[in-house]
This record gives sequence, structure tokens and C-alpha cells, in this order.
Amino acid sequence: MIYDVRHVTTYGYSRPVPFARCLLRLLPRGDGGQSVQKSELVVTPRPVERIDNICFFGNRMTTITIAKPHRDLKVEMRARVTVNRPAPPFPGLTRHWEEVAALALASGSLAPDSPVHHLFPSRLVPQVEPVVAYARESFPPRRPVLEAASELMRRIRSDFTYDPDATEVSTPLAEAFANRHGVCQDFAHIMIAGLRGLGLPAAYVSGYIRTIPPEGQKRLEGADASHAWVMLWCGPETGWVGLDPTNDIIVADDHIVTAFGRDYADVSPLDGVLVGPGSQKIGIAVDVIPIG
Repeated sequence: MIYDVRHVTTYGYSRPVPFARCLLRLLPRGDGGQSVQKSELVVTPRPVERIDNICFFGNRMTTITIAKPHRDLKVEMRARVTVNRPAPPFPGLTRHWEEVAALALASGSLAPDSPVHHLFPSRLVPQVEPVVAYARESFPPRRPVLEAASELMRRIRSDFTYDPDATEVSTPLAEAFANRHGVCQDFAHIMIAGLRGLGLPAAYVSGYIRTIPPEGQKRLEGADASHAWVMLWCGPETGWVGLDPTNDIIVADDHIVTAFGRDYADVSPLDGVLVGPGSQKIGIAVDVIPIG
């Protein structure tokens, strides 16, 4: 699949902001079955400084500094991405989960794609025992790891309600789990917490998913959204496999990866500091358009 992706973030401030410094993680990655044919990032007002680099996990990062007073900030990302991932393994033929956990813990690699970075609690994914107990129901002894994780993914899709008004970025994982309401960020964090609590390496992924409008209706411009899902390390032969608990699907060519990390804090699309009083309004519009 080839996609044209457009992501526009706008900020409107009630009073002029004299200074802003932002870290952007919006440009798609060019690995893991993805290739980026072209990409650009346009910021208005124009930054006085822009630094592009790559973080430890291989995510593309852009740091910008705006030093002129402004009441509006617009960040627009455009990219053309080809996605051609290999077919996922048959879940029942993967190693049993206890063996995967033991292999991950014994790994001697500290490379960016090593499972050891994703075994332990992180800033936004603490160990929450009720979450671990919930996950354990899908992991009886010697069950194939991807089969068990797929069942956990299905249970989250069934037991939790997608509700964009139920949580915020700052909502603790334990609260989202207790209320059984949230968004893709919450579902990904919950699944990761359960997997890590069982000793399995699980990472957080941000990006986009192709959305298909209801039959007979037009695709609405700007109506797509950023998305989040989970990557599970299934052993050295299989490697990392994407699991989307919001939609109960194993990740294939409908997903476009932007960033990969331990939790949302490692991959947030836009972080930053601004100097100025007053309030702000945020608008986000995303288009994921298949072109071939």
C-alpha cells in the first residue's frame, strides 16, 4: 500500500506568545516494512532554529525554536509512505510465552531493538497488579505467546469502551483500567502493562491507521486520526509483532508507524515549552489517503 499522509496541528493562544521551543515526532519511520518516499514538515510562524535528528529508538525528531510573538502556531506534516510488511506468523506456532520471557530476560543486547528496553515499568506504564491479573487469564502455562497475546487483545477490545471524553493524556493507567473507558493510548498502555507484568517485552507505537468510511459515504477530509498500538517481542525468530487492541487486529499494511518507545512519553507527536500568559485552543486534522 502507498499512502499520502497529512497531519495538521494548530494552536490558538488568547494572548501573544513571545517564545516557544517544541520537539516534534511527526515524520514517519523508514523501517519495519515501511519506506518513506518523501516527507516534509512546515511550521508557521517560521522557526529561527530547526534541528533534525534521530533518537535512541530510531524515531525522527525535529526541534524548533520560535522567537517572535505569535497568537497562532501551525505545524503541518506531509508524507508519502509505502507499507509492505511480511505476513504475521501463525499465532499457534510461536514459542510458548514462558520461553519468550526467559529469552528476553537473558538477552545480552542493548541495541535499540533489543527486548530488554521494554521489559520493565516505565514513566506512564507502571506495574498495576489488577492489570497483570487481568492479562494472566489469557496466559495459561505453555501457551504460544502470540496466541495468548491475541486473546488478550480481543478481550480488551470487548471489555473496554472507546470514549474520547473519558480520559486525558495525564489520566493514570490504573484509573483508565478501573473505569474500562478510554482511547487507543489507554488501551495500548493497559495491554503493555499486562504483558510486562508477565515478563514479556512490549513497546508502545504511535502512528496512523487507514480508515474506511461507511458504505455509501464520502471520506471526510481531516477526519482520520493519530493512532497507538502495541509491539510484542515474540522471540528471536519472529521478532516484534504489532497488535492493535483498539481494533482487535494484528498490524499489517493498514498501519503507518511514526515512532516506537516504552510508552507515550517517548513518542508524543508534539512536546514543548512556551512562554506567555493566557489559554490555548488546539485543533488536529489528519488524512490518510491510499493512492495505490
